[in-house]
Amino acid sequence: QVQLVESGGGLVQPGGSLRLSCAASGFTLEAVSIAWFRQAPGKEREGVSCISISGGTTNYADSVKGRFIISRDNAKNTVYLQMDRLKPEDTAVYYCATAIANSDTRYSPINCRPRGLWGQGTQVTISS
Repeated sequence: QVQLVESGGGLVQPGGSLRLSCAASGFTLEAVSIAWFRQAPGKEREGVSCISISGGTTNYADSVKGRFIISRDNAKNTVYLQMDRLKPEDTAVYYCATAIANSDTRYSPINCRPRGLWGQGTQVTISS
């Protein structure tokens, strides 16, 4: 079965850290770019970060730049999102998705658009 599965979400205090994982099954992640998106209650979905096939290009939303790091381990067929110095406004359901580079302003600044396959999401809650 072709799917993406996110894990690693949870409840942490402001200033804390989490590492989200996006594991692929049924296909090889190394052949696609992967993006992370998030959606908070009552808000539109937001592109958080995107990593290219080679891992050589990474882009981030301005709101997370300097705090989040996206990486990939093709041997493990997994993409990660390390999230540090978390803030209450980071609270959302986080989704990973297959992606393709796209410089259209709609997809700025992560410069990737979803390609069709989404995970089920993982809840991240930042609260004291």
